[in-house]
Amino acid sequence: MSLLAFCQWLQETEGSTALRESLYMYPLIESSHVLFLLLFVGLTVVWDLRLIGAAFTGVAVTEMNARVLPWVRAGFAVMIVTGLLLFYGIPVRTYQSVWFRGKVIFLILAMINIWYFHSRVYPKVG
Repeated sequence: MSLLAFCQWLQETEGSTALRESLYMYPLIESSHVLFLLLFVGLTVVWDLRLIGAAFTGVAVTEMNARVLPWVRAGFAVMIVTGLLLFYGIPVRTYQSVWFRGKVIFLILAMINIWYFHSRVYPKVG
C-alpha cells in the first residue's frame, strides 16, 4: 500500500470527514496548532539566545533549562497532536503539499538536533 493510497483511505473514514466538515472543530484545532507552534518556536529562540550569550546572561544555563524546557516540550507535544489531527482532517491534500513535506523534513532534522544536543552537548555543561 502506497502512502497516497493510505491517505485516500484515511480521508474516506467517518472521523476524517466529520473533522473536515466541522464548522468549529477544524478551525479550533488549526488555531491551537499555530499558537503552540509559536510557544515552541518562541521559547526555543529564547533558549538559543541564552546559549549563545546574547540574552539572559544573568541566568544560569541550567536554570534557564529548568524554566523553559518544560514549556518547550509541552508546546511541541500539543503541536504534534494538533498537527496529526489536521493531517487526519485533510490527508490527501496535505500529503501532496510540498510545504507539508518540507515541514516534515525540518521537524525530523529538529528532532535529530534536539537528540544530539541533549545526549552529547548538554551533559558536558558545567
